[in-house]
Amino acid sequence: MQTMEEAAEALAAGLASAEALTDEALARIAADALPGTFTAVHADAARAQARALDALRAAGAPPGRYAGIPVTVKDLFDEAGHTTRAGSVVLRDAPPATADAPTVARLRRAGFVVLGRTGMTEFAFSGLGVNPHHGTPPSPWDRATGRLPGGSSSGAAVAAAEGMGFGGLGTDTGGSCRVPAALCGITGFKPTARRVPLAGALPLSQSLDSIGPLARTVACCAVLDAVISGDEAPVPPAPRPVGQLRLALPRGTFLMEDMDATVAAAFNRALARLSAAGARIELLDLPELVELPAVNATGGFAASEAWAWHRRLIAERREGYDPRILARIQRGERMTAAEYIDLVNARARIIAAVARRTAGFDALVCPTVPVIPPAIAEVEPEAEYNRINMLLLRNTAVGNFLDRCSISLPIHRPGEAPVGLMLTGEAVADRALLAAAAGIEAALAER
Repeated sequence: MQTMEEAAEALAAGLASAEALTDEALARIAADALPGTFTAVHADAARAQARALDALRAAGAPPGRYAGIPVTVKDLFDEAGHTTRAGSVVLRDAPPATADAPTVARLRRAGFVVLGRTGMTEFAFSGLGVNPHHGTPPSPWDRATGRLPGGSSSGAAVAAAEGMGFGGLGTDTGGSCRVPAALCGITGFKPTARRVPLAGALPLSQSLDSIGPLARTVACCAVLDAVISGDEAPVPPAPRPVGQLRLALPRGTFLMEDMDATVAAAFNRALARLSAAGARIELLDLPELVELPAVNATGGFAASEAWAWHRRLIAERREGYDPRILARIQRGERMTAAEYIDLVNARARIIAAVARRTAGFDALVCPTVPVIPPAIAEVEPEAEYNRINMLLLRNTAVGNFLDRCSISLPIHRPGEAPVGLMLTGEAVADRALLAAAAGIEAALAER
């Protein structure tokens, strides 16, 4: 399948049209017989937009290099004229949005064609990707068995992996871009939260929410990130030579624990190849991370801040919630103001301490998730739902708590179960991390 850069070159050379790219993506969507990838498809509007962009390009006035490239939007973002349901049924009667979220507006202004709204975990509060209301799209790796796609941006990941557009707009509160990217074999980027406006996206946790892209390559993610962060001339960063990179391998923390054999083999193979290419990979002690389970023991930011947003809606429509999501939100009801203030203070202290330890490194490196995609059937018992959810989010949630940028790259061999390599950079060093990730992607390209 084409990358975004290849499609842009073809459009510029007259070898492709926005209408043809859009029709191909819509045909793939129409052929998808499994539920849950999309909650709404804007077929007529997308074709009309594509034809208009082709006319502008023919007149020599396209709005940008990527004008005409089809993408998707998670069902968490406002689109003018559409109801933002956030994967739920309790919001199905809510009035349509009156305006696009700033991130969606920026995509349209750059000329991207919005194909439709992708499915997600209800209210973005799980890393599994399971949705009992609209369906759970399986990971493209093993549709026959039915494997978890990862969440909460499940539909965005499946759509990108299956060529239903060139990428998608997702959100990441504890790993919701990176976990589905890892389980679906694509790339997912979590930016430093403050770089991208959160307005127009239904919140989960105002302290942890961030908006990022899912796509097939680092360059594709970098372009989408540049657009949604307000860059008027988006271009992917040049890949940084791997021989210039200094990577930290966390020691003495949970980040490296409980890897299954497939993940361990792919991860160790990737480290060996990066080291052979000249990367300096050094063990680093991060004792502050050991504190995180205790610091978040009362529910953390997500539960408390989700409860603040949902408490009135739950009082009116409790029966419409997925009971497993409802239970997670209701944990926040029990957190006291003193416990919340303690959490805020602990976060600030840990952020500062870890920043001192990682100064001088280009990124922390670890597996995105420690296991290959579990079967969807495995999480039907509530105990396993909770256990596997915490396992999938365990590593990725660190980047949100530390308020950093982070990316997941696929490192598996063709035909193997998907495995993600996670790189976590410094706060607001997003372009540097993307350049490093592009260099690592190129070095591992023979996978």
